[in-house]
Amino acid sequence: MQYLGSQELETKNLLLKAQTFEEQKKLWEILLVPEVNRYYLTIPRKFKDKLFDWDKQKEFYEKEMLESLNNDIFKWSIFLKENGECIGRVTCQETNDENRIPEIRDVSWYIDPKYQGCGFGYEAAKAMLDFMFFKCNIEKIITCAAVCNPASWKLMEKLGFKRKIIKRTIQYTFLDEETECYVYEVSKDEYIKFNETRK
Repeated sequence: MQYLGSQELETKNLLLKAQTFEEQKKLWEILLVPEVNRYYLTIPRKFKDKLFDWDKQKEFYEKEMLESLNNDIFKWSIFLKENGECIGRVTCQETNDENRIPEIRDVSWYIDPKYQGCGFGYEAAKAMLDFMFFKCNIEKIITCAAVCNPASWKLMEKLGFKRKIIKRTIQYTFLDEETECYVYEVSKDEYIKFNETRK
């Protein structure tokens, strides 16, 4: 694997940039929207009330930004090229798999609800996947999506991920019960073949 960090990525409508503190309050505000955080946040539930306090979150983001340009960090803020507005985030990180093989990663993303349904989630995620597979040379991505969140897993399938037979349960921060999730994965070879068939 090549550790190249969060290099700037450009698509037809978007710019994906390494995170800075400047846009963190906007991203925090997006995360406070229930339809965004419901199937995204997995921090321990005992800390969930602190998420609504910007002063506490500000300290967290200030510390996180100290490492945002490290070569082993793959987190991008998503900006519209048209007006420069920050509309979400996409990330690729080490999987929680117990084997923790560096070449096997996990992905996540979220988009401001007012821009959902515009294809921006697909556009940002594909740019990130192209970068991770073709530039960083990772071999596989394993991730998951809540069974009751078809918008997420349908996007994964559109990107070339294959659903596994096994399922996983996740405790999302703002949901009382654990949530059943589909497990998806795609290898570099599978991703290449999938995209060749779409040309």
